[in-house]
Amino acid sequence: MSARNPIAIFDSGVGGLSVAREIRRLLPYEDILYFADSAYCPYGTKPPEEILSRSATICRFLVGQGAKILVVACNTASVAGLDRLRDFFKIPIVGMEPAVKPAAAATRNGRIGVLATGVTLNGDRFGILLSKFASGIDVYTQPCPGLVELVEAGKMNGPEIEEMLNTYLLPLLDHGVDTVVLGCTHYPFLRQVIQEKAGPGINIIDTGEAVARQVHRVLRENNLLNDSVIPGKEIFFTSGDPELVGRIIARILGKGEINIEKVVLT
Repeated sequence: MSARNPIAIFDSGVGGLSVAREIRRLLPYEDILYFADSAYCPYGTKPPEEILSRSATICRFLVGQGAKILVVACNTASVAGLDRLRDFFKIPIVGMEPAVKPAAAATRNGRIGVLATGVTLNGDRFGILLSKFASGIDVYTQPCPGLVELVEAGKMNGPEIEEMLNTYLLPLLDHGVDTVVLGCTHYPFLRQVIQEKAGPGINIIDTGEAVARQVHRVLRENNLLNDSVIPGKEIFFTSGDPELVGRIIARILGKGEINIEKVVLT
């Protein structure tokens, strides 16, 4: 495996770009492959075994594209089978988990809220996180059906977002939480709206930056850091409509346009 090979990132859609942009910020000379599985989005409403099977199919594709490391930039996919993916593939794999540990360290009143998908909140990995890092902390969880779909449609503010956040965020605030965990990679794109609704005294925490640091650490430990001084490039794939997905990716990344290839995986 060459250090010049790319980092590969995938998510159920565009949410993983919140992780990809942190990886790009920390590792400017790495090439990045990004797969948006938009045709199968959202993952959070599907059975864990189906999510695992789909994740393995995407990983095989990305390994075939020369990936030197796989980043499962999706909390739901990580919960559904990160350990099994590591059994299937021989290259390093970095996954996601809701930021319970930093939230437990940040809370002042011992009350934190977690916004995530139902699969993430019901998974064994989340239960382990709570038992390891949230002892003595009151943790209030809130599944958020429909929120991912709005982000996928490019709706990151406006009446629909406001109404949905009233439904999901306000109950956590009624419990008196002072820290809110964004437990899905789509939700950081709503961070400004969430912060405005929560108020200035509420900590909003996600894991994109921490995952980027972990990717850097794993690459360094495996002698896979690219030593190029040429800025890295990004290559995008999607299982969905490339015109629609490409337009939303370009908007999120602040680019005029991007090249994106439609890939049908079976």
